Amino acid sequence: MELSSQQFTAKLLANRYLPRDDSAVRKLLVDLSFRQEVEANLAACGMRLLDHPFAAHVAVALLRDTEAAVFDDGAQWQASNIGLPKDAIALLVVLWALIILPKRERQLGREEGNGQGDMFGNIVKAVGESISRGIPENVLLEDFGKLLGGKGRINFMLPQLSRLGLIERRNKVICEGPLLDLVFDYAEMAPRIINGAMGDLIRTQISVAALQEANEDHIERDYTQLEDASDV
Repeated sequence: MELSSQQFTAKLLANRYLPRDDSAVRKLLVDLSFRQEVEANLAACGMRLLDHPFAAHVAVALLRDTEAAVFDDGAQWQASNIGLPKDAIALLVVLWALIILPKRERQLGREEGNGQGDMFGNIVKAVGESISRGIPENVLLEDFGKLLGGKGRINFMLPQLSRLGLIERRNKVICEGPLLDLVFDYAEMAPRIINGAMGDLIRTQISVAALQEANEDHIERDYTQLEDASDV
């Protein structure tokens, strides 16, 4: 069933996010009049569409003009409207930096490497799950445990982030959830993180991950050569 702009807006608000391969989302991305109607519907209730060409989902967020009505309770500015305390927000920023920043670098590199011949195809190829890589929980605890309240506190916060669709936990590895790529404005956050206090640590993490990947590839090649030699 093809949804009207009103029905789609209601579905998006109710679900908070939808995958890009949803039929109505595909229409949203290619049908300008449909998108304008959806954006007008969202704006009427103080919301806006979150969409990034390299993100696997679309979502909704507050308009700047309506943030104060939601976050300002008269005494202080709330850390979030989803029940996350400040230390959980700090953990979320760290995970965004460790997962999304390296992913975006790979995506941009892949798009440039593919050239100009297939504008939409390049973007589609750069959105797949293989582009995103997770962070082992033990690495997170070792590098950031003391800064974020210790192992117990982090293990308490990770399920919260998982339930909200911000991360996914797979065999002790923290992977991005549907909302992680959209929860922060990349253009605003990336320079602040890269040029800020976390920049050196993140670059170190990326270098270590790249070295580990290279070593794994080298070991796999050596193993394959040994197998081939044994078959001769």
